[in-house]
Amino acid sequence: MSLKTISIAITGSGGSGVMTAGQNLLNAVSKAGYYGLMARSLGPQIRGGEAAALIRISEEEIQTQGDFYDILFAFDWDNVSRFKGELPVCESSIVMCDENSGNIPEFITDKNPKIIKLPLNDLAKETPDGRANMVCLGILAEAINLDSKFVHEIISIGLKKKGAEVIDNAISCINSGYNKAKELNLKSSFQINNKDKSSNLWSITGNEGIGFGAIKGGIKFVAAYPITPATSILEWMAPNLEKVGGTLVQAEDELAAMNMILGASFGGVPSLTATSGPGLALMLEGFGLGISSEMPVVVVDVQRGGPSTGIPTKSEQCDLNIALYGAHGDAPHLVVAANSISDCILTSQWTVHLSETLQTPAILLSDQFMGQARVIINEPTNIDYETKRLLADENSSDYKRYKVTENGISPMAVPGIAGGEHTADGLEHDETGRPSTDADNHLKQLEKRNRKLTSYDYGDMWADISGSGDTAIITFGSITGAVKEALEDVDGVKLVSVRLISPIQPEKMNKALDGVKKAIVIEQNHGAQFYKFLKGNYDLDCKLQSFARPGPLPIKPAEIKKIIKDWRE
Repeated sequence: MSLKTISIAITGSGGSGVMTAGQNLLNAVSKAGYYGLMARSLGPQIRGGEAAALIRISEEEIQTQGDFYDILFAFDWDNVSRFKGELPVCESSIVMCDENSGNIPEFITDKNPKIIKLPLNDLAKETPDGRANMVCLGILAEAINLDSKFVHEIISIGLKKKGAEVIDNAISCINSGYNKAKELNLKSSFQINNKDKSSNLWSITGNEGIGFGAIKGGIKFVAAYPITPATSILEWMAPNLEKVGGTLVQAEDELAAMNMILGASFGGVPSLTATSGPGLALMLEGFGLGISSEMPVVVVDVQRGGPSTGIPTKSEQCDLNIALYGAHGDAPHLVVAANSISDCILTSQWTVHLSETLQTPAILLSDQFMGQARVIINEPTNIDYETKRLLADENSSDYKRYKVTENGISPMAVPGIAGGEHTADGLEHDETGRPSTDADNHLKQLEKRNRKLTSYDYGDMWADISGSGDTAIITFGSITGAVKEALEDVDGVKLVSVRLISPIQPEKMNKALDGVKKAIVIEQNHGAQFYKFLKGNYDLDCKLQSFARPGPLPIKPAEIKKIIKDWRE
């Protein structure tokens, strides 16, 4: 592959500093002008258990994990067996560990990697309050030829509040790691070019990107109940909303959060909540109220393994059906999916824009991988949407909140505006808002709520389309990154990554697949939910096949290339 990268896994028991070492390594390579990604793999425990920082460093932007790990660094082997399947190594891999860490699991030794045992903990003890994870950081930095000045700078920034002594101790441990790696001549095939580079690289997670995009889109109120893996959206937005005059409230549960954002939106304030599968299930009654009352709100669903409590710390695209069909009755609404970590910014902003413009609730789909992984990317393109609700004029004569209009959108009255009085509840209503059981009126309101979604021109944002050929891959969400990388080595395959899942876009889909004879739908869930959705809602001329696999193991580029090869044969 032309893309030059290195993949590094750091593993250990909870509390050993795995994530700290990984994060500092990622930040340091960005100082050297390189791109990267760090995913997190954790057990479901509140504290302790297993932890793995899964890092990939590259000369170009990346949005997916690699096929195997070039370096696996284990602080201990106590819980590594729980990662079996998540830590693929091969004969060219290097496995590093403490010399007193015990027996290396067979699922690693069976692959015959090069094994290097190090006096990791002894080196850490040479420094007062020394930490093995800082020694590890120095070893790995030397192995990839990363200049120590970048590592020292990151550590000095990160530990500034803890004082000079803590910084000096950390740097001492890092230098011990550098020296030991030099002594043993530990060098990977990937070497950093340490020329000073001026760059505007961003370090961001998908959850931070969603929060940033939502604020750019105009969100001023957030109510939510913490849930893995969506909580960091709230943690990021809480202080940053204040900077733009917004407010975040931690609700007592998901039902309350949903009702709070409906109330805030009714009051004229663009509003959002963030949750995961179990929380979304609780929100759907209120979400239906938002559809009936035509209330613009955004619900972010950072998907995790299900059903029920499922696998909270692992990724899966298994909430598509509930996002599409969870609200009872004929309940048209927006379902949008970000297709990469960096895309979370733009898609979040766009979702707010659509919800406010079309006066309808929207569900924005992400997942644990995108939400919690951190990437180093180029500064994103700044796009400004003219997001503005259609509001009623003051002193309107004969105001009708749900007036049947050609495009389905009717003016909203801000509470207290003269002449904007109307009934607002969850019952079916006539144009004024008064409850109605009349069949003709019900049909008109159903058609109104549907028409405003189906008649709107969503432009090119509905999907990302690349490549050409008589075969295609159709996907959505985080799988897009792995597919894009796989197709760098495969000719004659078009990629259609769908961002706007509902409402469907039949004319645009047919145009995108013009000339395509067969397409395969790739997704990360057990029930082939996206494939069945496409089959049931699109009249496609091409032959459609499915590859669906649940989490928690990610679908990687090499696997996708094999899928295409087997499919073609």
